[in-house]
Amino acid sequence: MIHLIPGDPVRAALGVTAPPDLVEARREALGLNDPIGVQLADYVRALFAGDLGTSMTSGVSVSETIGQRLPATASLAVAAFVVVMLAAVPLGLAMAVLTRGGRRRGAELGFTSTSAVGAAIPEFLLAVGLVFVFGVTLGWFPVAGRGDAASYVLPVVALALGPALLMARIVRVEALAVMDEDFVRTARAKRLPPLRVHLRHVFPNALTSTLTIGGLLLSGMIVGTVLVENVFAWPGMGMTIVSSILAKDYPVVQGIVLVYGAAVLLVNLVVDVLLALADPRSTIREG
Repeated sequence: MIHLIPGDPVRAALGVTAPPDLVEARREALGLNDPIGVQLADYVRALFAGDLGTSMTSGVSVSETIGQRLPATASLAVAAFVVVMLAAVPLGLAMAVLTRGGRRRGAELGFTSTSAVGAAIPEFLLAVGLVFVFGVTLGWFPVAGRGDAASYVLPVVALALGPALLMARIVRVEALAVMDEDFVRTARAKRLPPLRVHLRHVFPNALTSTLTIGGLLLSGMIVGTVLVENVFAWPGMGMTIVSSILAKDYPVVQGIVLVYGAAVLLVNLVVDVLLALADPRSTIREG
């Protein structure tokens, strides 16, 4: 698909003043004059040999470029995911306890309305608002670059707020369903402490859906870092892939897309394994 973008990547790399014969020689050396099918076959052969290619603009290998940028993206995505889980699970359980049996209609309406609106705000729009309010106006946090812990606050909030509210809604619904089960009513009939009932009986049985949705959210956050990184000038793969698309740097774009795809597959695999360990009814575990 990157080849469908108009323009000549060699001309973009060498500049508008480069002689035509130099441009043509460079295109021939890179194999860009070959049919697209031949280019794809050559790329796949090199890929299976462990070669992701070399950047057309910088001349640095794609593997080295990804190795330099991946830690920044991974740290941002993991930090946002940790915040989502630490905020969403207690909030969802607390709202389930408070609103069980139709109680506190006002709190339920406020929670569902606020979470619906918050989850619908795109990450990049939220990021711009956070930069304006907390970075430019109040000056509490840095608005660009990756530095100390303070530099993580705004991008992590931009990535985590929507998924955390969505996860809290799901945890609440699942916890309410578990609270109506017979074994929970039996635990209450035994006069067990409410905290023990909720932590020992309700939460573990609501864990399956939480893990499933959590894996999907983490996959989404990995890809969502692209826009957030560009808002905060975060030196990760998101900024690199955008600049490479603008420069039509085919090898870098293709290499980063493959890494993103592999990360999503890996997250889904880890979630499946965790579900198999957590849920005895899992078909994976039975197999």
